[in-house]
Amino acid sequence: MKRYGPEAERFSNLEALNGAQSLCCFVWAWIILQVMYGLGSIKPGETALWHEYWKAGITNSIGPALGMVALKNITYSAQVLVKSCKMVPVMIMGTLIGKINYSMFEYVCMSLIGVGVAMFGSKSSHKVSSKLHNANVPLGYSLCLANLALDGYTNAAQDEINKKHPRNPPMHMMCWMNFWTTLYYSVYLFGITSAGSNMINFCLRHPDAAWDLILFCVCGAMGQLFIFFTIKTFGSLVNTLVCTTRKFFNILISVIWNSNPLLPVQWVAVVMVFIGLVASSLSKSGKHGKTKKH
Repeated sequence: MKRYGPEAERFSNLEALNGAQSLCCFVWAWIILQVMYGLGSIKPGETALWHEYWKAGITNSIGPALGMVALKNITYSAQVLVKSCKMVPVMIMGTLIGKINYSMFEYVCMSLIGVGVAMFGSKSSHKVSSKLHNANVPLGYSLCLANLALDGYTNAAQDEINKKHPRNPPMHMMCWMNFWTTLYYSVYLFGITSAGSNMINFCLRHPDAAWDLILFCVCGAMGQLFIFFTIKTFGSLVNTLVCTTRKFFNILISVIWNSNPLLPVQWVAVVMVFIGLVASSLSKSGKHGKTKKH
């Protein structure tokens, strides 16, 4: 973790980063949304009501916060490995809440990809030495699993809103999801704890940290444009698939670029991921073709 100032001070209130980013994303989306209203791109009655996002906002706030707390007990690489199976809870929640029917073939494809990513990354993570002090590993993994369940609900709730309001623009969901997330984080950061004021004081002491925070928030806001567009166009499962495979390809390209040889188990993992991706793509294209014929 980066250190700031002559005292080599570290920023410890990681959960405050999520709150700051959600505020930036809300403001950014709200500005774009007003421009869209001004241009007549959005018509009255097409969008969801702003308060329909409050429940998804709760899980969207708590889930990432649990993930941040988990990092105090397990390594980042371990967290990535657990989250590589995020597609399964997304599908389960989608079935329970959104009444989406996934085939057994789709479950197999998602499991292949998730297990493949976990196998590939686990061999790399063995070389990472843990410097965590007083770490509670079972607690860390439990928080990660809770994070997965909450993320699954968030994604299912977003799909349900899009299903209820077919013409609801992605920018509307991005705006009001971040509004509720910012509201909940504000209560926690400034009401329940002093993490928010600690973050502000830290940035005042270290202006370079403030610039890093701004860059972090701006990158998050730009990235969310693509995330919510993907959720609206293809659904939460595809968005989760994209995010999971992105991490896999980042690791794979890094290994190839640095000329690091792959272990046999990692080659097996690569094959599993590619089989899962190709099979999933062929399945979706087949369904799309049948829909067109009808």
